[in-house]
Amino acid sequence: VTKVMMATLFVVMIALCIRAVTLPGAAEGIAFYLVPDFGRLFADGWSTFGDAVYAAMGQAFFSLSLGIAAMEIFGSRIGRQRSLTGEAVSVTALNTVVAILAGLIIFPACFAYGVSPDQGPSLVFVTLPVVFGQMPLGNVWGCLFFVFMAFASLSTVIAVFENLISWSMDKWGMMRSRAVIFNAVLVLVLSIPCALGFNVLSGVTIPAIGDIQSIEDFIVSNNMLPLGSLAFVLFCTTRCGWGWENFLAEADQGEGVKFPRWTRLWLKYGIPALIVVIFVLGYAPKVAIWLGLA
Repeated sequence: VTKVMMATLFVVMIALCIRAVTLPGAAEGIAFYLVPDFGRLFADGWSTFGDAVYAAMGQAFFSLSLGIAAMEIFGSRIGRQRSLTGEAVSVTALNTVVAILAGLIIFPACFAYGVSPDQGPSLVFVTLPVVFGQMPLGNVWGCLFFVFMAFASLSTVIAVFENLISWSMDKWGMMRSRAVIFNAVLVLVLSIPCALGFNVLSGVTIPAIGDIQSIEDFIVSNNMLPLGSLAFVLFCTTRCGWGWENFLAEADQGEGVKFPRWTRLWLKYGIPALIVVIFVLGYAPKVAIWLGLA
């Protein structure tokens, strides 16, 4: 079902993209989205640059589900007939294409209809209904889009939830049915603060981060994801973990693109160092605010 829904969602997104970029005033939105302004990266010095790079790193890890084993769960279900490297390249390329399409839908529509482009994730629910309202059979297109998007969200939930279930089964030897019930209850309880963050707990904030939703997003996207990815990289490239040769033997099984051996030094030293540097750059302005230095 998900395969059919995602393929259809991709077709709908292409149609929406064509419609959005042909709207009156869309050119300004396209320029806002695609034309870089490097001067704004250093508008307030290195702190602005650190925030931007830190946010980009968090988004990259989040969109590819890296660092908390969600993508590893998908990878573990791939048969040995196809190499993991080829599948990884396909996933990354498709993810990038979909992200670019989403931007070409949202930002031209924002400028065409006078919607502020800084409203965050809610933009999809603000601008797209307006676009659908200006399309022939817009109610049909809109209904299909949000149904397909609901299935896209469900597929993500399945991946994350399977991560918890698989861990419970491997760690404690639980039957799948018991692991599902146990984790469903746990997730429900742990989700309560986030749900109450819009009302009862809306006043709970942390300086330089924000409300409860922002706090939880900060913990996961800007901490668990990059640090988890760092752990995975070190595990695959050092003797303390799996080791480079064992990693290559697993990744290169089956037909398809083979993992490039020449990247060993970059993966072992370059990427970990880059993650640490970006991590420090992102935390520096927040620490300055917490210490009263900014």
